[in-house]
Amino acid sequence: MSAHRLPPLNAVRAFDAAARLGSYVEASKALHVTQPAIGRHVKLLEDWLGIQLFERTSRGVNLTPAGEKYHRKIAAALQLIMEAGKEAQPKEAERWLRIMVVPGFAKRWLMPRIERMRQLRPGLKFAIEPNSTFTEVDKKTTDLGIVYGMENEYANCRATLVCPRVFPICTPAYLASVGPLSAPVDLVKHNLIHVDNGEWWNLWFTAHGLEFHLDSDILYVNNDHALSVAESGQGIALANEVLVRNELDAGRLVKAVNTEVRLESYRVLTPSGELSEDANWFIDWLQTELNNEFGS
Repeated sequence: MSAHRLPPLNAVRAFDAAARLGSYVEASKALHVTQPAIGRHVKLLEDWLGIQLFERTSRGVNLTPAGEKYHRKIAAALQLIMEAGKEAQPKEAERWLRIMVVPGFAKRWLMPRIERMRQLRPGLKFAIEPNSTFTEVDKKTTDLGIVYGMENEYANCRATLVCPRVFPICTPAYLASVGPLSAPVDLVKHNLIHVDNGEWWNLWFTAHGLEFHLDSDILYVNNDHALSVAESGQGIALANEVLVRNELDAGRLVKAVNTEVRLESYRVLTPSGELSEDANWFIDWLQTELNNEFGS
């Protein structure tokens, strides 16, 4: 840990909620994410700090002395951030679209198009929050969310955007070092990079008629992290075409085997109630852009 680096802020928020509420379950409800996601974020923060923050009990979690000291500091800091935001807001209301979005999509597809969106919608400002674990959005903080998964995983799924093809990718150098791979079954002999406990790889293999039950020794917080590891030449990751089309076109990544399948979809989540004209415009724009690029 560097003294000049901020800790992962989503992990800090998860820790703060669990500390205030004394429970991963209640923290998951407060932040609209899954209970395992709270646990992963807390573990990530503990590893980053090098200390134990909680004692786990049958009834919830209790702060350790080190955790209690750390929470006092970060709770005060979070309060200052909220107050600073209120003070910074102009007297006249501005048009903001607050978007929570899975990190890979945010970084690799959405952010490069921000300037074009601003030109298409003059006066509209965008606040984009990458978050890999949310399952619904709260209208107090978010106007809409973009997730990647199955429809039954989410509340208030407003629109399905696109169901992209999924395939294994690696660097050309990695593929050259392990020799040509001709079929999906060949992949299990190699270093597979995971974003979960093996579920996504198992789902992909099942779609190809192969029944494997892979476990992961190392998992990454989101698809963007996993793809970055693959881009560094450390193994083979699953990717969808939305996230890696530019890298494939440029030759920085290649398909490990030339086979693909559609598994999950990008979806829009919204709070209950009516949407603003800007939110409706943005959803329509997303659907048009993604369908033009990946719908066929």
